[in-house]
Amino acid sequence: MAGLATARALVDRNIDVVAVDDQPTPAKSSAMAAMGVELRATPDDVELDAMIAASTVVVPAPGVPESHRVVRAAQRLGRRVATELDLAYDWESARVGGPRPIVAVTGTDGKTTTTLLAAAMIQAAGRATVACGNTEVPMVEALALDVDCFVVEATSFRLAFTTTFRADAAAWLNLAPDHLDWHESMKTYEAAKARLWAHVRPSDTAIGWVDDPIVMRHLARAACQRVTFGLDQADYKVVDGALTGPSGVIGQVGATRRALPHDVTNALCASALVIESGLADARSIGAALGDFEAPHHRIEFVGQHDDISWFDDSKATTPHAVRTALRGFSNVVLIAGGRNKGLDLTPIADESARIRAVVAIGDAADEVAAVFAGLRPVEHASSMSEAVEVARRLARAGDTVLLSPGCTSFDWYDGYARRGEDFTRCVRDLMGVSR
Repeated sequence: MAGLATARALVDRNIDVVAVDDQPTPAKSSAMAAMGVELRATPDDVELDAMIAASTVVVPAPGVPESHRVVRAAQRLGRRVATELDLAYDWESARVGGPRPIVAVTGTDGKTTTTLLAAAMIQAAGRATVACGNTEVPMVEALALDVDCFVVEATSFRLAFTTTFRADAAAWLNLAPDHLDWHESMKTYEAAKARLWAHVRPSDTAIGWVDDPIVMRHLARAACQRVTFGLDQADYKVVDGALTGPSGVIGQVGATRRALPHDVTNALCASALVIESGLADARSIGAALGDFEAPHHRIEFVGQHDDISWFDDSKATTPHAVRTALRGFSNVVLIAGGRNKGLDLTPIADESARIRAVVAIGDAADEVAAVFAGLRPVEHASSMSEAVEVARRLARAGDTVLLSPGCTSFDWYDGYARRGEDFTRCVRDLMGVSR
């Protein structure tokens, strides 16, 4: 989606586009042809070098890893490598009437929720905005919208090659192992995230989570205003049950629809983004917090049956995300597994005190079982319906059954949403609830 949107934006600006793809399909070719662009299979190295040498900029789609030979060839030949964020920023900076404000969010987990929450706060303040970047709307596409400002979800894929992108306020939520199938190492993953603050101006604000030492190390180097958020000991924190910033109370924690620890820190981060950028005030934030619902499949309540609560956290595809979810509960039957993306799953066991038992699923079932060997009872399940049945048998009154896989869904499903939907269907079947 982002690749097509970027090609369209380039064509609309009368820029010649040469498109290549490792696996061109009729659908991709047709979409490019509709824009007057020929889609070619990625050529051999000699032809590729000639093609890149004749180009001004190489724009990899977000799915193209940093080690791809097109990227490496562009770097070797001294051609600029730019993602849609850089292009969008450059074009917006040249906008007649001046650029519109930008706020941005990155982090291993929590980006989407914080991005959407910040957008809701700005909307509540009466400003038209759009959540863009790693959403349904790439930033290059969002530029054409009649909005007052942009809230950008900035992934490491989009940040890795940036040379100009910056935001009036930019928040880094956290860093944990992820996307090591795209990045060559944790070092390059961290470096990509750090580019969020690489091009700041002194008037910008960098916002970091006080409890992440890596984030705080980079925050200390940001050449702009710096603020922190966290449950305590931060600029934006909780005081006597209230979200509180440098200027005072922002809103009551109890007024939010859900107040798990990560919900509170996400709310503090979003508040810092919109206050520091001047795009919303405490009154608008309070209104947004009362109405905001987190996106689906992120510790989403499915239902309660026989005094057992069921939650869908299918979006949790890293151990860090699983640990975050577990910290919101006690006495959990955890359903975990799927297709591991090269991550160490052992950190999940750090929260084993909260876990009664584990149901291991998917390709990584044996890895999950090994993590909890000798710590907690583990049973295997060969389908989601079986996993739900096993979890029900293992759970006791007052427990929570949590689908928080720590792995991708691509062994059984075509995405985490399908996995979460299947889990919900199975749970409702168990409850005897019609869909």
